[in-house]
Amino acid sequence: MEHFFRHETGRLHGALIRLLGVHNLSLAEDIAQEALLRALRSWSMGGVPPNPAAWITRVAMNLAKDTLRHRRMSADKEAAIITHIEQTLPASASSASATASVDLDASHTIRDDALRLLFVCCHPSVAADSQVVLALKVLCGFSTGEIARAFFASEAAIEKQLTRTKQRIQESNIAFELPDGAELSARLDGVLAALYLLFNEGYKASSGDRLLREDLCNEAIRLASLLLTHPVGQTPRAHALLALMLLTSARFPTRVDEQGDLLRLDEQDRSKWDARLINEGLQHLAAAAQGDAVSEYHLQAGIAALHCIAPDAVATDWPRILAHYDLLLRVKPSPVVELNRAVAVAHVHGPQAGLDAIETISHTDRLRSHYLLHAVKGELHWRLQNHRAAAESFRRALSLAHVGPEQSHLARQLQRAEGLSG
Repeated sequence: MEHFFRHETGRLHGALIRLLGVHNLSLAEDIAQEALLRALRSWSMGGVPPNPAAWITRVAMNLAKDTLRHRRMSADKEAAIITHIEQTLPASASSASATASVDLDASHTIRDDALRLLFVCCHPSVAADSQVVLALKVLCGFSTGEIARAFFASEAAIEKQLTRTKQRIQESNIAFELPDGAELSARLDGVLAALYLLFNEGYKASSGDRLLREDLCNEAIRLASLLLTHPVGQTPRAHALLALMLLTSARFPTRVDEQGDLLRLDEQDRSKWDARLINEGLQHLAAAAQGDAVSEYHLQAGIAALHCIAPDAVATDWPRILAHYDLLLRVKPSPVVELNRAVAVAHVHGPQAGLDAIETISHTDRLRSHYLLHAVKGELHWRLQNHRAAAESFRRALSLAHVGPEQSHLARQLQRAEGLSG
């Protein structure tokens, strides 16, 4: 149900903005939210209707029609929109299983609407970071808190950024129709970045009781696959991003055990990895090899592939993984990449070399408030039998972790280190 509502949020935003115009983005958000709330209330009492997407579409269109009649818009535009909505809706507005015309509208326009909205969010008049924030909010259904954690920012800062971005869109009179050629291609990087962050939030939730949020990962895969059906999206880096998502998703069945506790990569039963997703991911990685350009998605997909093709943890080709991280630092430098590289360094050259690599990370202020930095340091100190230092690092990591399985895992690590630290 969570995946369905998140998917419906983006779908409704696309359909409503197509009707109302991009300048009415906030209105479309309000209408979509009210439609989803009505669905939640109605379905909790009367059960889910046979066609829930059509049910929500009908409610949203009725709400849009009623709202327009009470707002002061251009008379000719308002009349035209209301006429279109009334032609779209079935004759009986009271039927919860609205089919025919609503289904037809949803089925043959949703794909185009989703693509349009994704590219509209990444309009060149909007700053690059704001493009991704807007796409996560409007199309992907992220909460302000989820976006803030993805960007290591405060919720207040993200809320202000969203408000400014919507004002910018309204002032720029951005159209919902997509341009052709180079102008559309220029928006692709923002689109890919939004999909990447959407998948990452699902792969490792930033808060809550679940480590995985497969609804987000599935939505990112769906949208990335949809993007590849459009000529502008048929690029090597788009194939590489989808390859990364598929190869990573293949390992989901073993990320936690039956009790929901975190399993590290070397603890996972690789026979349970999804071979179909691995094969599909490798096919997209092969398609990404066209041309000479190497993107961050190529390198991350390459790292994921090296993990997937290794028969066991011992056979993992860590020197090649380290080489990928070295190149990734040149293509897309960041403290997080440097931390991941330090893990690879430790596997190749030993735990002390990994700790030394951590000490050289630039802008560690962004990482000090992230549990993963301290968890990695704790693990490396543990391998060196520096039990007191390991306990201190695990204690700090535990204080910063916000996800249940990670907290449980760190608590066990801390208990183990404290038991030997004297």
